Amino acid sequence: MHPAIAKGNLAVVTGAASGIGLAAAKRLAAEGMRVVLVDLPGARLDAAAAEVAGGIAMGSDVGSLAELRALEAAVTSRHGPVSVLMNNAGIQPGSSIFDAEGNWDRILDVNLKGVIRGSQVFAPGMIAAGGPGLIVNTGSKQGITTPPGDPAYNVAKAGVKAFTEALQHALRNTDGCRVEARLFIPGFVFTPLTANGRTEKPAGAWTPEQVVAFLFDALKGPDFYILCPDNEVDRATDEKRILWAAGDIVENRPPLSRWHEDWGEAFKIWLEK
Repeated sequence: MHPAIAKGNLAVVTGAASGIGLAAAKRLAAEGMRVVLVDLPGARLDAAAAEVAGGIAMGSDVGSLAELRALEAAVTSRHGPVSVLMNNAGIQPGSSIFDAEGNWDRILDVNLKGVIRGSQVFAPGMIAAGGPGLIVNTGSKQGITTPPGDPAYNVAKAGVKAFTEALQHALRNTDGCRVEARLFIPGFVFTPLTANGRTEKPAGAWTPEQVVAFLFDALKGPDFYILCPDNEVDRATDEKRILWAAGDIVENRPPLSRWHEDWGEAFKIWLEK
């Protein structure tokens, strides 16, 4: 296992009241870590912390820089240096290109700025502590292939990818730094974020526990891009979708050509090769 994930070390997980965040908090606790669960304050967060061995609930809105700074100060003063930070909090209320719903600001504040600011606020203390450290930022395949339908979410997750790449580059070029970053890219996971009113897991989805198990297996090795399959899409298909998206630029095809009437059939044929 990654050396930062060790008995007695401290982990902070945002978006930890449910879904992937709660599953990750449970796994970190099972590894012997002390775990701070961060989410909007309230009964849901308190109930989640009660499910985690020794779980510590700390309410915070990650979309607020002031609250993140207060969170970091409270965590380190009460519990000591952080070894693992998982910037996982995210929302998906839906969006449209001209923001008819008025959701863009909040989506970017939580899904993008929450990751950026969370890393910026916590990383200096993690580096200064001198021990091995790990920052896991939750991205999305939607931030890589950017399918139509939810542009604000795509923009936020594309930013998470670009930021986490830059973060890892900066960390590995910082003298004496033993902290590193990883980009976690889940597949189709059945969580409150993706349920859309459904009460039963779709056959194509993984559970939060499955995707977290995949993450922790990957953390035993050096992989930066932790690209998760699911019951509908295997890695080979993900790779071809990602390569096709990059090919739009290289070959000067129309943007999102997978969904373009002149290119959709060509993509299907290429995918099947």
